[in-house]
Amino acid sequence: MIQLKEITKKYSNFAAVERLNLSVEKGEVFGFLGPNGAGKTTTIKMMGGVLQPTSGTVTIAGINMQNQPEEAKSKVGFIPDRPYIYEKLTGMEFLRFTADLYGVSENGFHKKAIKNLEMFSLADWSDELIQSYSHGMKQRLIMSAALLHDPDVIIVDEPMVGLDPAAIIMVKKLFRRLAQKGVTIFMSTHTLKVAEDTCDRIGIIHKGRLIASGTTKDLQREANVTDADLEQVFLNLTNNVLDHNS
Repeated sequence: MIQLKEITKKYSNFAAVERLNLSVEKGEVFGFLGPNGAGKTTTIKMMGGVLQPTSGTVTIAGINMQNQPEEAKSKVGFIPDRPYIYEKLTGMEFLRFTADLYGVSENGFHKKAIKNLEMFSLADWSDELIQSYSHGMKQRLIMSAALLHDPDVIIVDEPMVGLDPAAIIMVKKLFRRLAQKGVTIFMSTHTLKVAEDTCDRIGIIHKGRLIASGTTKDLQREANVTDADLEQVFLNLTNNVLDHNS
């Protein structure tokens, strides 16, 4: 469902992402972890069609993002870490605007919009200007909008930032429920517990390179630890890279 082949993104002589190869299957929740500056957000933006890779290919649901960007993007619900929202719109107006971009029919829009607003506890705020929303509410609104067109793939950067504990639990359950319906979810996060609880597989990127990928058990074996939590696995793997490079 998601395939990255030899993805590289360079800025002058600096490689933010270098020769990244990765596949994510239909109905899989994939966690993407790495230290600050590792290349997570750059990768996410290339997958969402926001950035053009220097080389390599991004394929979404069998569609090449570079060759057919509009068709590929129509398959994706893209949730950036710092979304830009038109704050002079109401919540409902923003959903209508997003639905128009994705070609959601007028007949289907209202029912979906109400359902999503209720799911994200925003129904009482649907007619309020977004400028009055808290950061967490804006994040939930972006998630509501990203689901309107029933995407095959959800690409999300730091989904839990600004959410309260109840909302975090709800989003984790939502991702698992969508995955059971065949939706593929690619999730970049700093929250190791969320990745451990939610993801089928996890990839770790460090200095623009994928250094490990697999289930939590796979990563534990690669890090030479048994019964350790993901935090310790993460530290062992990234420290090993630092040791090898020093």
